[in-house]
Amino acid sequence: MENELSVRASLAFACESLSRTIFTIFDTVKAASEVVIHKESFKRFSIHLENISLMLKSLSKEDVNDPGSFENSMNDLNREVEVAKKLFVECNNRSKIYLLINSRKIITRLNSCVKDIGRAVSHIPLASLDTNSGLNQKKRQLCQNMLDAEYQTGAADEEILEKLETAIQEGNNDRSYANQLLSCVADAIGVPMEHGALKREFEELKNEMENAKSRIDMAEALHMEQIVAVLGKADYITSAQEKETKYFEKRNSLGERPLSALQSFYCPISLDIMVDPVETSSGKTFDRSTIEKWFAEGNTHCPLTRLPLDTKILRPNKTLKQSIQEWKDRNTMITISTIKSELETNEEEGVIQSLDKLQELCLEREVHREWLKMENYITVLIGLLSSKNREIRKRVLPILSMLAMGSAENKEDIAKVDNALGSIVRSLSRQPEERKLALELLLELCKSKTVCSLIGNIQGSILLLVSMLNSDDVEAAKNAHEVLENLSFLDQNVIEMAKANYLKPLLMKLSTGPENMKIVMTETLSKITLTDQNKLSLVKEGALQPLLQLLLNNDLEVKKVAVKALLQLSSLPENGLQMIKEGVAQPLLELLYCHSLQSPTLLEQVVATIMQLAISTTHQLAEAEKVSLLDSEEDIFKFFSLTSLTEPEIQNKILRAFQALCQSFYGFHIRKRLRQISAAKVLVHLLEINIQTVWVNALKLLYCLIEDCDYDNISSHINERFIKVLLSIIEASEDAEEMVTAMGIISKLPQEPQIIQWLLDSGALKTILTCLTHQHKHASHKSQVVENSVQALCRFTVSTNLEWQKRVASEGLIPVLVQLLLSGTPFTKQNAAISIKQFSESSYRLSEQIKKPGIFKCCLVAQETGCPAHLGTCSVESSFCILQANALEPLVRMLAEQDVGTREAALDALLTLVDSEAPQSGSKVLANSNAIAPMIQLLSIQAPRLQEKLLIALERIFQLDEVRNKYKSLATMPLVDITQRKDSRLRSLAARGLAQLGVLDKQSSYF
Repeated sequence: MENELSVRASLAFACESLSRTIFTIFDTVKAASEVVIHKESFKRFSIHLENISLMLKSLSKEDVNDPGSFENSMNDLNREVEVAKKLFVECNNRSKIYLLINSRKIITRLNSCVKDIGRAVSHIPLASLDTNSGLNQKKRQLCQNMLDAEYQTGAADEEILEKLETAIQEGNNDRSYANQLLSCVADAIGVPMEHGALKREFEELKNEMENAKSRIDMAEALHMEQIVAVLGKADYITSAQEKETKYFEKRNSLGERPLSALQSFYCPISLDIMVDPVETSSGKTFDRSTIEKWFAEGNTHCPLTRLPLDTKILRPNKTLKQSIQEWKDRNTMITISTIKSELETNEEEGVIQSLDKLQELCLEREVHREWLKMENYITVLIGLLSSKNREIRKRVLPILSMLAMGSAENKEDIAKVDNALGSIVRSLSRQPEERKLALELLLELCKSKTVCSLIGNIQGSILLLVSMLNSDDVEAAKNAHEVLENLSFLDQNVIEMAKANYLKPLLMKLSTGPENMKIVMTETLSKITLTDQNKLSLVKEGALQPLLQLLLNNDLEVKKVAVKALLQLSSLPENGLQMIKEGVAQPLLELLYCHSLQSPTLLEQVVATIMQLAISTTHQLAEAEKVSLLDSEEDIFKFFSLTSLTEPEIQNKILRAFQALCQSFYGFHIRKRLRQISAAKVLVHLLEINIQTVWVNALKLLYCLIEDCDYDNISSHINERFIKVLLSIIEASEDAEEMVTAMGIISKLPQEPQIIQWLLDSGALKTILTCLTHQHKHASHKSQVVENSVQALCRFTVSTNLEWQKRVASEGLIPVLVQLLLSGTPFTKQNAAISIKQFSESSYRLSEQIKKPGIFKCCLVAQETGCPAHLGTCSVESSFCILQANALEPLVRMLAEQDVGTREAALDALLTLVDSEAPQSGSKVLANSNAIAPMIQLLSIQAPRLQEKLLIALERIFQLDEVRNKYKSLATMPLVDITQRKDSRLRSLAARGLAQLGVLDKQSSYF
């Protein structure tokens, strides 16, 4: 008894350890999902943990033979998972920048965790469990996967870490470098390039630094301090107000006169101020470039001490370098503040010299431009643009260009100064050199949309820019085009450009200009915003042939420019058709196959152009003009094969191109060719590999291929996995188009037993029922969802497979079908009636024969009459009886629908009552439901197949005397009318009906 209690206690502890481990895994996976960086690595790690959890859940159902050993292994596993959980929790409590700069440490710990957990799993004693070999195999595979796992720092993260290390080692304090580096950091940690957000992250990093100091972890604190110093130079970290305050505090403490350089700042060899001071093995300091030149000339001794030198030893003297830079900055600040007063004098020669000095300072360092802005130079410089001295204006314009460069704030500040833009625009009408400088400034300013809107308002600005398009100076013409391109984002500017007829010089130089000018014009055409009318005009006035010639150029860069222009023009279907007629398609295809795989941008643009050309073939003009694209089987094969070689964005464009071509005038030819090259196999694969961004277009094209084929080229590519993908899209997709198309494919799949069985096994009937009854999801596409779902359901209701019919009935779908007869679209009603007809074809077989009561029961119980149509015991689910389903009245009502297909489907369902073993009972049911009169009225419809069905059915129905006598007068004239027509088969059937009614002799010549 004691031994049994001990075993039970051990089992309880083992179960508790197992449960605790599963919960720990759950918490760890949750913590991993919340880490903001290294998401891919943490996701892969979490998949291993989830697989362990699944295995442990399977183990919880097994009997444990050695609970003690099992409990120990669970405790070991739980301990290792806790270590991983601790890592993830730590990551979630750290700043994002901290996580980035410690990427390598984190990844190292992650690799250690995955291997430790893998080893812990390998020690789980499955031999102590009554488990099968399959679970053993899963454990071995799981352990191997974890021991083989190797996580690495991402390439982008590694690049950032290397740049940070380089900046720290070289003492790089350059602001532009810090800006670039901070942009990379922001992208890596998922933070927008916005001052507030970056400032918060930066402050959190500084807190991490202080925490490291409080932990007395001085190595980490020093490392973070160095990173803070590098990133702290970036503009986004410090606000403009903070920088300005700091600048003036320093500048006001300097005095008014520059200081002379210390003797130690001069290189002993060149006697110039040192730029990069380095210390030699003799302990003396020289400028790097000078001492390296000294060594290159064969000297191996110190120029000062004459001692032999180790030429490999040159240690950077960072302290001296920093002192020299501080001295330079101090004097530059004083110089900048002094020059400002000199510019306000009337002495032109002095002003020119001061401007030259300012230009040198602006070229020297970016921070100098920032200091000019803080000293309010912009207003002073703009004032000098009104000077009558051309040399002054020519010096002011490039300084303003440098101030505007890379600073949206400076651009706007320049534009805000009174009459600033007007003064710049006036320079466009002056001598070529000044005009060119003014144009360069405008080009920089118009990179700001705010400034663009102001430039367009300056009277004559657009007219002057358009006039510069005629310049023989390629650079000037190109810059003018770029300014116009930037201005064209505003409709008002486009209107002004059209008034100035800016396309005329563009087209003229495109057609007759020199080669380099053609390239400039084409590049402009590829960038500038064009109205639809502009695009039409350019093509009508002959722009395509020059572009085609450039497309045939040997220079790949020229080809790229031509493609960009063609891409813009082809967005209009009318232009696309003209481009196909003028032969643009073939050079594009050649370019695609020969060069595009080496240039992703070119590949995307060529494919996008071909896609727009393909879309143009569906335009109403295409059919009249018989325009086709991708005529040869080789072109179709090559273009489609790119779906296996390219990225999702390009795959989508290719798929959209083929969708359009499949719907064009030559669509049948395209669809046939695609089936011949097994395109369906590729499309099925695209869906199976779960690239959601490609799903919709892959589905649509597959639907095109399935819609009108004989399935020979489709069936072999359909498998159970593909069926499950389709159903998962229908069940889970938030995209209505995906859902509708996936159900449309199911409705068109080959009617093969294996495919239908896969659909049933995968739960297709429940999915269809949800689609037919769910009223809220994808409400805007409700009718399409229902139409495709009902059509898909028809494949399961065929009377040749009773088992399938029973599955449908057991899901409660028959009442849903009956309801759709009342409220669906014509197509929905038609397919619902087809399913009900197929069900009804089985009803006579399934209706249970009524047993005759015994002699004694006859006296006591009223005899059961049974179903009036099937003469047995019927129900909706057991015999699919349309009377029990209350389908008779809706079907009769459908005989009066406008759509002929809907009428015929309803008639077919009703006629199952007379196409049976007891047609007379069915005839009575039809007569009692007032179905005979609307049937007779259908005889007047000019539809031979429908008329033939009716004539055969009425011959059966009129075998009942009371029915024949009741409807004789109503049926006579329609039957007589049919006997007057050319169709001999219908004439004969109508004559037989008239004979049956006693209107015509049975020996009549009509027979």
